[in-house]
Amino acid sequence: MTKPKDRIREIRRILKARYPDVKTQLRHDNPFQLLVATILSAQCTDRQVNAVTGPLFQKLKTPADFAAVDLQTLEALIRPTGFYRNKARHLQNCARAIQERFGGNVPETIEDLVSLPGVGRKTANVVLGAAFGIPGIVVDTHVARISRRLDLTTSEDPEKIETDLMQIIPEAEWNDFSLHLVFFGRQVCKARKPNCGNCFIAHLCYSEDKRTTGNSP
Repeated sequence: MTKPKDRIREIRRILKARYPDVKTQLRHDNPFQLLVATILSAQCTDRQVNAVTGPLFQKLKTPADFAAVDLQTLEALIRPTGFYRNKARHLQNCARAIQERFGGNVPETIEDLVSLPGVGRKTANVVLGAAFGIPGIVVDTHVARISRRLDLTTSEDPEKIETDLMQIIPEAEWNDFSLHLVFFGRQVCKARKPNCGNCFIAHLCYSEDKRTTGNSP
């Protein structure tokens, strides 16, 4: 499907002007903390994750600490993030793999990152972009939804959406563009009721949601 370059360029320009200084809202001091926080963020808000990781990182500081901690203790520490049993298991197995295979250091390639337990492409791209400055498209629920609404992709598959966006967004903007859509999705283009009446790119949007949800805030 042909996507007019001028429209995409204008979408990028407006989003960049609205959100000029974007960065992940997950608090972290190093790549491993960001990896842990991103795993915990599944089905959980960044605010809740930050509330949990503060005390968590005071008790457990390194992959070795996470690998050695009693699993039930780890579950209790992360319980408020939801799905805590699965997350605790992923975190511990991930930490052990980092210890055993990467000398205790978070790897810096997407291939190595997605080989870790509990780490998919979304998590890997968050870590690569925010911790190492390596370009990547992070496809979360906001990015997937808005990319379809803006006719930047027609796919429901996160990996295909990532590929579609990589083809039309300059590589230097991959990390920021993902965050632009996240911020935009949280504030304006919400899942259940997009706020089309206050949307600053509504004139560039072809989504049927504008007709089915109306323009009221």
